[in-house]
Amino acid sequence: MTQPLLDIRNLSVPLPPGADRPYAVRDLSMTLMKGEILCIVGETGSGKSLTALAAMGLLPPNLPAASGEMSFEGRNLLSLRPKERRRLAGNRLAMVFQEPSAVLNPIYRVGDQVAETIRLHTDLSRKQIQERVIELFSEVRLPDPEAMLRAYPHQLSGGQCQRVMIANALSLDPALLIADEPTTALDVTTQAQILKLMLDLRQKHGTGILFITHDFGVVAEIADRVAVMRHGELVEIGTTDQILRDPQEDYTRRLIAAVPRLTPKAPADDLGEPVLRASEIGKTYRTRTMFGQTRRVDALKDATVSIRRGETLGLVGESGSGKSTLAQCVIRLVEPDHGDVVIDGSDFTGLTGSRLRDARQRVQIVFQDPYTALDPRQSAGAAIAEGPIIHGLSREKARERALELIEAVGLDRSAAARFPHEFSGGQRQRICIARALAVEPDLLIADESVSALDVSVQAQVLDLLARMQKRLQFGMLFITHDLRVAARICDRIAVMQRGRIVEEDTPQRLFTKPAQDYTRQLLAAVPGRDWQDGPIMNGAE
Repeated sequence: MTQPLLDIRNLSVPLPPGADRPYAVRDLSMTLMKGEILCIVGETGSGKSLTALAAMGLLPPNLPAASGEMSFEGRNLLSLRPKERRRLAGNRLAMVFQEPSAVLNPIYRVGDQVAETIRLHTDLSRKQIQERVIELFSEVRLPDPEAMLRAYPHQLSGGQCQRVMIANALSLDPALLIADEPTTALDVTTQAQILKLMLDLRQKHGTGILFITHDFGVVAEIADRVAVMRHGELVEIGTTDQILRDPQEDYTRRLIAAVPRLTPKAPADDLGEPVLRASEIGKTYRTRTMFGQTRRVDALKDATVSIRRGETLGLVGESGSGKSTLAQCVIRLVEPDHGDVVIDGSDFTGLTGSRLRDARQRVQIVFQDPYTALDPRQSAGAAIAEGPIIHGLSREKARERALELIEAVGLDRSAAARFPHEFSGGQRQRICIARALAVEPDLLIADESVSALDVSVQAQVLDLLARMQKRLQFGMLFITHDLRVAARICDRIAVMQRGRIVEEDTPQRLFTKPAQDYTRQLLAAVPGRDWQDGPIMNGAE
């Protein structure tokens, strides 16, 4: 019988005293065969990422030592010496981390960081290494791969940084690839390309892939087997078809039921007056290359959108299509080159200084990453109350409003005294939503605000946004790369490509009769669409 590529036996990772449970991972056993893709799914805190970090020898130093065994090519990864691990890392064993900005070194060019891995493990010449890096950047669909060699991490989008990390992990065709939420920040077409890369890697080199994700569409697309984890323990494991279509455990059924479907919601019929009119917004960036040449990027080309009170307009499109730039131009975090922005009947375009600050009360934004959006030194209650205080509300009334909003977003009032590091990612995002709503805006911008959340928390946050919108009647500009999420919450959807809005319609018409080839490509790239269209047994719906 063929030996497993990775054999995990009775793995336990203790938590320090005072944690909410004794073990982050408890008595976990599973195997991964050569050429197999095993997906691990589960909510935040289920132990998925710590299992991966244990294999890489990267467990946080404040945790007690892990016990059990993780055998890889005849060696126990838990007891490897540093020198042995360095020989394995990047060569036989590679990992794509969930948050590339925390992994890429900000003071080195991304091309040099990928080249370093190849240089340490091969005898290739400098020219050959550069050619290999350019080839990898092309494979992961980075624009202008040769120019990307000289870029620093801060000059790239989150999705582009993730593609650099994936290129680095694939650079030496590892025997075992651990991928921790590697496609979370990517649009559907790039995601489809990355998933195909991993399937090709498995087919050509027999690479075993341990793939951690909260996206069941990705699971349906690439997994051979699926392991479901909860609170550090294995709930069930089986073939993809068995887990997705005939789950045995209630927890698995609840996770699958929370997955948004590509089924349009009924449009709102009680809309008010327009709260946003952005007309012919244009933005061009000009930068100088290292050779003194001027590089021009037309981020926005005469983009026009409008949103009524109580309405949600979705912005979808690939990374670099201009979605976030349009949002930042609306809120004046970025100055547009031309165009007009009118919010709730008032011109927003030419305002400066205190007038702009006062006008910004009418429009608020919820960012993609709740971890960097909150000040780690500020309690949740203080963060929510800060906006109303700035705009003239007394401290006592602002605090009471903060407590009411904390309850409204599904947290206990006692959460007001806690700091960001004491919350999960989903809870932090709820605090960010409460903070944005504290000044009672006419327009809320949600920029990929649920993309990093697991499916059950994502469903809760989407329901929360819909509930708060019905209560407060604000308009919402909802930016997402996930068309299933857009279908669940949006009344209209605008499709952006290369700075232009190429199509805009209701979800019903857009999904059934798209007018543009680009929209059809986006819809075709939605992972797991065939699985969701088929029957789901045993009460999963």
